[in-house]
Amino acid sequence: MSNRRGADATDVAERILLGAGHRLVGGCDEVGRGALAGPVTVGITVIDVEAAPAPRGLRDSKLLSPRAREDLVEPIRAWATGWAVASASPAEIDAHGMTVALRTAAHRALAELARAGCAPTVVILDGRHDWLSPPRQPTLGAPEIDGVVIPEVTTQVGADRRCATVAAASVLAKVDRDGVMERLDLDHPDFGWSQNKGYGAPVHLAALSRHGPSPEHRRSWRLPSRTSPEQG
Repeated sequence: MSNRRGADATDVAERILLGAGHRLVGGCDEVGRGALAGPVTVGITVIDVEAAPAPRGLRDSKLLSPRAREDLVEPIRAWATGWAVASASPAEIDAHGMTVALRTAAHRALAELARAGCAPTVVILDGRHDWLSPPRQPTLGAPEIDGVVIPEVTTQVGADRRCATVAAASVLAKVDRDGVMERLDLDHPDFGWSQNKGYGAPVHLAALSRHGPSPEHRRSWRLPSRTSPEQG
């Protein structure tokens, strides 16, 4: 499988899993893990053996322009057997930590897929660490979500560039979260979220120093301190 920068993602890995007996194969990716504000968002897309070839131009969301991502949303939804996007809030990130927040968002998406009758039996997860499966020791304070069907998880570094379902999940999650941050920008215009989407851009950091954190910031993170009037 090629992972050349700019090459379209393919469904080779998914077809191997389907050929091994899985009826529904999902791809999962997250957006917003490294932001200072806003939710962390997880997308999951699912295909079966009858799925058509992946939409042309499908790549990891980071390799696409905003317009290209938006143009892919409807083709992805039409191609996928099922799809879901869900988030965990800044308050949940602060209360439980990022790993639990990611798992919470993913389980919300899995519960939505289960309700739609298209829960995957295996999920390809981008990266090395399986944050989707429940830990052996239950995490205190982690939200419980009804209707979750926990699939087998296979991790793959670079899956967001290679695997069509993972690339599609990244696009759907990115478009959804970007829309959330653009709406939040209307209520908190000082931070420039319509442009930086909650990441640590200079205008965002400068506004944090001037105004302090908003309710949408991850307050458990090391955010820039508010500058006192005496300090200028």
